[in-house]
Formats: sequence, C-alpha cells, structure tokens
Amino acid sequence: MTSLPTSLLGDLDPTSDRAVFRQIADQLREAIDRGRFKEGEKLPSEAELVEHYGVSRMTVRNSFSILQGEGLVHAEHGKGVFVRPRPPVRRLASDRFARRHREQGKSAFIVEADAAGSHPQVDSLEVKEEKASQDISTRLGSVRRVLARRRRYLLDGRPVEFATSYLPLDIARDTPIAEPNPGPGGIYARLEELGHRLDHFEEEIRARMPSPSEVKTLRLASGVPVIHLIRTAYDTEGRAVEVCDTVMAADAYVLSYQLPAT
Repeated sequence: MTSLPTSLLGDLDPTSDRAVFRQIADQLREAIDRGRFKEGEKLPSEAELVEHYGVSRMTVRNSFSILQGEGLVHAEHGKGVFVRPRPPVRRLASDRFARRHREQGKSAFIVEADAAGSHPQVDSLEVKEEKASQDISTRLGSVRRVLARRRRYLLDGRPVEFATSYLPLDIARDTPIAEPNPGPGGIYARLEELGHRLDHFEEEIRARMPSPSEVKTLRLASGVPVIHLIRTAYDTEGRAVEVCDTVMAADAYVLSYQLPAT
C-alpha cells in the first residue's frame, strides 16, 4: 500500500491533550479547507489512514463521523468517504422576485436553476383548501381558511427544498392559482394578473437541524442542517397575499443579500 505524503496529512502530536481521533479529524478538515481534497473527491481509505497514523480502524471511523456530523463529507456504501460539494445555488434575495422574471414567464426557482446551470423539477405537488393555522392566519390578516400549495423542488434530480404557499381563499379560489400548474411565472404572476400588484416581501430565516420527515423528504445526509424560511408577500395596498413556508437543504444553497448602507 502506498504511504500518504506528509504534505497531504501531517503527523499526530503525542504530547497533545486532544484525543487522537479529533486530531485526525482536524487534519482532514484542514486539508479539505485548503483544497488538498477537492469537492467530490474521495478521502484516503480507512486502511490508508490506519497505516499513516498507526491507529485502529475505530479511531479512523470516529474521525470520519465528526466530519460527517459537520456536513463536510458523506459516505457511500462500499465506495468510501467523499468531500461534500459546496452549495450549487446562489439565492440572490435582491433579484429572485424581480418583476422582469415573471414577465418572462420564469419563477424564482427556474431563474436560480438557470444561473446554476442545473435542471429544475417540481414534484410531490398537492393543492387543497384547508383551515389556516394560528400563525398563518395571523400573517394573512386573520383569515380562517386558505388555499395551500405544497411542492418539492429538485435540481438535477436531487431534492433541495420543500415549500408550502398559503393564500387567502377570496383571492385564490377558482383561479389558475388553484390549478396544479398555475402557468408561466408562477403564482406571483397570477396574483398580479388578479390585480394584486406585488410591492414587497418580508422574510424570516433560521437554521436548525431537520426533523425525521424532512430528512426523508430532502434525502439529507447525516449532519446536514436545514434553512427554514418564512416569506410573506404584500401587495401595493399593504395586504398580505401569500405566506410561503420553505425548508431548504443547507448544503444546497448560498443565501446572498444586498443591504443599503444608509
């Protein structure tokens, strides 16, 4: 077996109080951060690391577990451990809801997929009328019932987010918004056609670990958190016309913002 070069991974510090498996994880993490292991590249095998460091397989596995928990790597059964790709989609808040995109018949997700050079898909679509939760009712001005649109978004076949839009029934019932495919430009284009010209959006964002159902829906690897975003759309009359509750795979997105310096 070929030895690993010391320029790739260093040696353990026997005088350190830091556990050996954590030292190994530190060195692998540094090698990834410095680009010695590229995105999608396979890390040295357990056997190679055992020989390089003179440790047990269990010690190496504990090191890999740390990196998996940090979302830096993922394991493929029978193949090895690989560096996780960086987020492919840049979600530019100042541009994604620009009216020009709707006028071109493009939804925000399609715009972002095009910019990333990826193929967008939507599945798990469900459209139905239902009772509004207390939170959604408050955000939409005390409505009792809403039209809910649930869908999952995929890029190149990989699930990256799951979203539910809630709209007041007096706006959405018996309109194209209630159809599985609302048409070019998505529901925001239809809202404006119905006379609700959009004025601004408010977003609340937090990061957290996923629920078991979210892990399954987004096919998340161990240690990958989610971004939970709630957006409210307002028309020029100041009315809240939609609330969108979105859960995104945190390893699939970069959230990009431009803020005024006033």
